[in-house]
Amino acid sequence: MRKPDYDRRVVVTGLGVVSPVGNDKQTAWDNLIRGVSGLGEITRFDVSRYEQKAGGEVKDFDPKAWMDPKAARRGESAMHFGVAAAKQALADSGFEVTDENRTEVGVVFGSGAGGQQLMIDNWTVLREKGPERVAPTFIANGLVDSTSGMIAIETGIIGHNVCIVSACATGTHNVAEGAEVIRRGDCVAVVSGSTEAPLLEVAHAGFGNMRGLGNPRPGEPIQSVSRPFDLTRDGFVLGEGAASLFLEDLDLAKARGARIYAEVIGYGSAADGWDMIQPVEHGAGSARAMKMALDRRGVPADEMDLINPHGTSTPLGDKIAISGTKSMTGHMMGAAGAFEAFATVMAVAEQCIPPTINYRDPDPECNLWVVTDATPKRIRYALSNNIGLGGHNGAVIFKRYQGD
Repeated sequence: MRKPDYDRRVVVTGLGVVSPVGNDKQTAWDNLIRGVSGLGEITRFDVSRYEQKAGGEVKDFDPKAWMDPKAARRGESAMHFGVAAAKQALADSGFEVTDENRTEVGVVFGSGAGGQQLMIDNWTVLREKGPERVAPTFIANGLVDSTSGMIAIETGIIGHNVCIVSACATGTHNVAEGAEVIRRGDCVAVVSGSTEAPLLEVAHAGFGNMRGLGNPRPGEPIQSVSRPFDLTRDGFVLGEGAASLFLEDLDLAKARGARIYAEVIGYGSAADGWDMIQPVEHGAGSARAMKMALDRRGVPADEMDLINPHGTSTPLGDKIAISGTKSMTGHMMGAAGAFEAFATVMAVAEQCIPPTINYRDPDPECNLWVVTDATPKRIRYALSNNIGLGGHNGAVIFKRYQGD
């Protein structure tokens, strides 16, 4: 184990995605840039008795292509998505896990809720068939940290392994804490990210009763249901999937000639301490997290070029481009922060901003530059932030790497 060095530079060298807009890095990015929505009517359960019918489903995904078939049968979608995204990121990085280095590689990979479908399925079995029919494997495979454990099993990584849970800020925290693990000296490289499979009928009903879910504009296609910052917005839509960023020490990445997508620069985390559902007034907790991320590496606020935000709260004004990719994926809950970190890193690497689709009627209370078309732009610094139920706030900043 190396000594801590909080000036140690950490970079992103691998990306992996399973999402409503594509199940690999390039497909997902191409669809984001083209403004292709991944939303549609939910097929996971019968939505005929619900007013809100939209969701962001992962399509054409085979877990057996990514996991041992027996392990895949024992697990469920949150685990399947996470393992696939992690393996993609590792492969994309070109980093080879060997017996010599496997103790120096870590996994920091979370989920907001874990394998809830397994709990539901086994409760049904218990009620209908009796206790002797409950699967003895469901608990180990349905924990919130089951995915991080399975990533280690599937990749041979046996260094630092944790699962950070902070509701919808989970992905942001796991990516940013992964970078801190490297700076702390615990690892030289980390598979970071998060996963979620929230398209469960009980979750849909609960969020609907919370008055959190939205509807399409009257007379418009179901894809218009997610319209961040628009004056007519009336609620979110659930999405599922996972994303992973492979992080490593800059010196290691340079030594092995890795492609570097971006550098991980700033990180902030702050609590509202206010309410389990409603954010504190004026989004003060989210604002503190973003300010912490700026201050950590001395990034001037007026040099921020892009924000991929959780919602409408930003203290940085209208000079910064806003890219609301939830308009295409829906809200991926615990996976949102990781997917949006992926989108932000790709924007930095490609110097192009994905659009916010469905934005038509500006809200006078949101004085923001909301990008509505794919926009080539010089992006040096970009920030992704997310907010979780319970008042969890996280922000991470990525910087363009130019060989310095």
